[in-house]
Amino acid sequence: MGIPRATARIILVDPEDRVLLFRFRPPLPFEEVTGWLTPGGGLDPGETPAAGAVRELFEETGYRADPARLSPVVAVSAGPWTADDGTDYDATDSYFFLRAAAFEVDISGHQEVERDALSGHRWWPLPELRETPDRVFPLGLATLLERLLRDDLPAEPVRLPWR
Repeated sequence: MGIPRATARIILVDPEDRVLLFRFRPPLPFEEVTGWLTPGGGLDPGETPAAGAVRELFEETGYRADPARLSPVVAVSAGPWTADDGTDYDATDSYFFLRAAAFEVDISGHQEVERDALSGHRWWPLPELRETPDRVFPLGLATLLERLLRDDLPAEPVRLPWR
């Protein structure tokens, strides 16, 4: 059993309906392939998921979002992973949805751990997201994104697979 780790992540969409993803190397137990994930990260002690999501979004992209503009949690995914230092975690990822005005991604606020883990970013149109051979986190993002782009927010968070 690993250390519990709650995270808040944002499915961020631009005016062209493209989703922002960061390139990274997935941790164990995932195979070593090119991976992509949404902005977000671990919650600080006492921090609400919405507050953590907008804090992480600002740190990772330079985009300042109002927590009141976030959707309710649209999806959750949970499971184990192992950090490079061998620490085992039991993660619970909560995903919010947000449409953003066009902006230039600014990575100058990345912390050292983000500079080490993330190796680029791009805005993905849905058709390319569906077709990529790369591993995209959360698993099932393309199907969920199609629904979100129709403004069909789930009444209860969708449970997405971990692996």
